[in-house]
Amino acid sequence: MEAFILVLVQGGMTPAQAGRLIDEHDTRVWRMLQHYVEKARGEADFSKVGAVVVEETSRRRGHNSNSVFMDLDTELSRVLFATDGKDAQAVEAFKQDLEAHGGKAEQIEEACLDMSAAFIGGLTEQFPNVELTFDNFHLMQLLGKAVDQVRREEQPAHPELKGTRYVWLKNEWNRTEKQVSIFNALRSSHLATVRATHLKSVFQDIFACDTAQEAEPLLKHWYFWATHSRIAPMIKAAKTLKKHWAGVLRWFTSRISNGVLEAINSLIQSAKRKARGFRSTNYLITMVYLIAGKLDFKLPAIAQITHTK
Repeated sequence: MEAFILVLVQGGMTPAQAGRLIDEHDTRVWRMLQHYVEKARGEADFSKVGAVVVEETSRRRGHNSNSVFMDLDTELSRVLFATDGKDAQAVEAFKQDLEAHGGKAEQIEEACLDMSAAFIGGLTEQFPNVELTFDNFHLMQLLGKAVDQVRREEQPAHPELKGTRYVWLKNEWNRTEKQVSIFNALRSSHLATVRATHLKSVFQDIFACDTAQEAEPLLKHWYFWATHSRIAPMIKAAKTLKKHWAGVLRWFTSRISNGVLEAINSLIQSAKRKARGFRSTNYLITMVYLIAGKLDFKLPAIAQITHTK
C-alpha cells in the first residue's frame, strides 16, 4: 500500500488526496513519503558529479527561500540537494551532503547560478576548482527589470505607455498582435523605454556568438553604450554585469544554464498550487526530491507497473 501511495504522489496526486483515498490523514502520508525519500537518498551516488546549477524556490510567496542544487553533468540531470535558506550556509550544507554521497569538493568544476552574493561567496569558498557561469536567463531578467523601471518612471509624462508593460518585457517572437502593433507605433519615438528595450535586445543577440573571444568585444561595446545612455536603470544594470564580467563570459565556454532546473521549478510550482502551499519547508523539500530527485525507491514490481502505466 505504501509503495502504491508513493507512485500516486509521484504521478501528480497530492498527499492529501492520496490520504483520502486510503482513509488516512495526510500527516501519515507525509511521514511515509519522507521515510522513502530518506532511505533512497541514503543510497544515492554523487561520485561522478562535476557540474551543478543552484536555484532558489519558496514554500509560499513572501516566505523564506530554499536552495536547490542540481546535477548538470550526468545522464540523470537530477536534484542532488535541497535545503532551507539561500546563503553561504546552504552551499556548505550541499558540500557536506555531496561528500556524504561519495562526491568530493574538488571535482566540482562548473556551477551555474544567479548573481547572488551569498551563492557566489559560498561556492568559491567551498569548491576550490569551480568556475561560475551566470545564467543568461537571470541576466535578461536583470535587464528586463531595468526596462520596466524605465517605463514606470517615464509613464507619468507619456500616457501612451500606460498598459504596455509586456510590450517591452516580451521578446519580439512572443508578442501578441496587439503588442506588436503598439511596439511598431512607438519604436521610432525617442522614448527612453524604447531605447532601453533596444539595449536589452542587443545584449541578448550577443549570446548568438560562438566563443568568448568573439563575444567580449561586443559586450565591451555594449557596456560603453549602456553606461553612456543617460538611462539610470540601464546604467545600473550594466555596472552590475560588469561587476560579474567573468561569469557572464564563462557561459560562452561552459554553455550551461539553469534551464532544466527552471523546468523542474515549474513542476514544483504546479505541485504547490495543487497542494495550496506546503505546511512546512520539510514537506516542500520532500516533494522536490520526489518530483526531481530521480531516486531509486526499489518499488515492488506491481508498483513499478502501475507507475509505468
